[in-house]
Order: sequence, then structure tokens, then C-alpha cells
Amino acid sequence: MRFLHIADLHLGKQMNDVSLLPDQEFILQQIVRTAESERIDAVLIAGDVYQRSSPQADAMELFDHFVSELVSLGKKVFIISGNHDSAQRISYFGSLIKTSGVYVTESFEGKLQSVTLRDRAGDIVIWMMPFLRPSAVRRWLPEEKIVTYQDAVAAVLRQSVIDSKKRNILICHQFITGSETSDSEERAVGGLDNIDASLFDAFDYVALGHIHKPQKVLRDTLRYAGSPLKYSFSEANHKKSVTILDMESKDDITVSTVPLYPLRDVRLMEGMTQDLMNEPYSEDYLWITIHDELPSPDARVTLSTNFPNMLKFSVVNSKTKTDLNVLATQSMENKTITELFSDFYRLQNNDQDLTTAHRKVIEKVLKEMEENQ
Repeated sequence: MRFLHIADLHLGKQMNDVSLLPDQEFILQQIVRTAESERIDAVLIAGDVYQRSSPQADAMELFDHFVSELVSLGKKVFIISGNHDSAQRISYFGSLIKTSGVYVTESFEGKLQSVTLRDRAGDIVIWMMPFLRPSAVRRWLPEEKIVTYQDAVAAVLRQSVIDSKKRNILICHQFITGSETSDSEERAVGGLDNIDASLFDAFDYVALGHIHKPQKVLRDTLRYAGSPLKYSFSEANHKKSVTILDMESKDDITVSTVPLYPLRDVRLMEGMTQDLMNEPYSEDYLWITIHDELPSPDARVTLSTNFPNMLKFSVVNSKTKTDLNVLATQSMENKTITELFSDFYRLQNNDQDLTTAHRKVIEKVLKEMEENQ
């Protein structure tokens, strides 16, 4: 059986207040074409379907169209909720759409949901684990000692009877220790969300979501598909792709990737203003840094005629020494909670920054909020 593994669609996301929905629609169409041309049997979507727990109508409409197209091609679809999603909204109509071959994680009640598929080699069990917080697991498993995310995931896995003679696939949205992160991911304060990869040894393949860079973790069959688009400038060098899993027998598993090509790329550019103006016109999303010693007052405006989607503009020269960002339009959604509070604090206190003691208090409060969410 052949599977397509994707994750972290973040439909409805913006970069510096620019909507990425047209870019997301373009890349989802590319994924549909890949599923068709590669003769995929089932698509595994490993969480963070939406950017917000209350997604806007056009983001929901886009996802509905995407899944409907896959179903019309005869593909089964498995969807779990991520930390950006509302588990209740993802599971809505879950019982009804099973008849169409679309399986979503239902309301979590302490155990994993599973679906068994069958091919000529026997059974393949698809296990579906929505994003788990310790507080949610404690509610259903009060007899377990659950403090960390590792405790939570381990406790839930102990409730599942996994037949090692069958082929087992887990769809999961968590942070595995050792994976390479970027700026656009939301992490728990203090690294509380770290989970050891050894917890998943019972599974023949683990389809991971949460980290935006495609990568394996310790073994080829424990993989992050990565996001289909670059969602921050820290991802400028990422090579986005979809992951294809060919599963014959338990001992015959092949993993490969198919590259994705965006409508508009996310790139870093730097140089002298005149040299940059000699570059070809581009509608890519850009962070441009100029090194002119005496930059023109209208340098940003001049560059924007050639690069209309310039989202950040910086000056670095012998006077500034370091990056001076003169385009102060960084989107709020790309800042951490601590950074947002720091901005607010500086506004209220004559541009004085937070002290170390202040930051410790904030981290303590955020940790408590994360645990009690």
C-alpha cells in the first residue's frame, strides 16, 4: 500500500500580515496532482490543518475542497488535530464522513483511535494520536502520574494494544527530542514538550507533524513531513516536499520524497541597492538587506518597484554594524508571547526592556498556562 504523508498546512496563515491563502491553494493543488500521479492509496495529514483554532471561512472552504478532491480520486484520508487546531472542530462530522473514506481524530478520551486497512500482504493498522497536552491526558487517566508531555504520550500508548505481527503506522503531532526546529513553530516554555523517540519503537512508520523542516529522527521511518510552504524567513533554505511511504511487508518499507514548488518562494537577498535593482523582477516573499554606506532615503520604495512582496527591509553597513530593520511590520503572529509582552512593557515603561527577573516570572506564568490549558 502506498501512503502520502503531509503535515502543518497552517491554512489561513499570514506572513507579516500578508495572506498566504493563494499560495496555499496553489500548493494543495500540487499535492493533489502528486497523489494522483504517484498512485497514492491514502493520505496522512499529521496535524495543524489550520493556523488558528477558530479558522476563517475561506481557510475551511479551501481544506474542504482539498479533501473532496482527494476523495473523488479514490484516496482515503486520515487527519489528526495539531496544537494550532481545535480538536472539536477537526472531529466535527467525523462519524458521518467515515463513509467517504475520510477519518479524523475524534474527541480524545484517553485512548488512541485506530483504523485497519487491508492489502494483499495483510492488515495495516493506522493509529491516530491528536496533539496531546499533559492536562488533557490527566483528565482521562487520573491513575497515571503525568507531569510532562513524555509522561502523557507514554501513558496513552500503554492503553493501546499494538499487535507487532501487523504493520502499524502512527500519525502523531508532537516534538521529538533532537529534531531541527525553525522560528514559525509554537513550542512549550522550557522544552516541556520534548518526547523521546524510543516511545514509538512499536510502530513500523511514524508520520509526524509539528516541525516545519522535512527530516527523519534517528530512523528513516520516524519522519516529519514538514510544512508544504515556508512560513518564516528562518525556513528560507528549506527544501519543501511531500513524503511517500511504500509499505509491502514489515521488512519491506521504502520512504521517498517528492519536491514541492511554491507559487512564490521565501528568500533572503542582500547587496548594494543598485546591484539588487539589476536583479530580475520577482514577486517572491523577500527579506532584503542593503549594505550601502549612504542609503538613499527612498531605497525601500525603490526596491519595492522590483520586489513588490518585500516583507522586511534592513540596512547593514559600517555605521549600523548589525541589522537595522527599518521596515517595522513584523506580524504579531510570528512573535512569541514573551516578545509580545516585552513590546507592551517597553511601551508602558519608556522603552525599558524586561529584566531577567521579569522574564523568569513570565516563563513561570506561561508554563502554568500551558499545563492548565
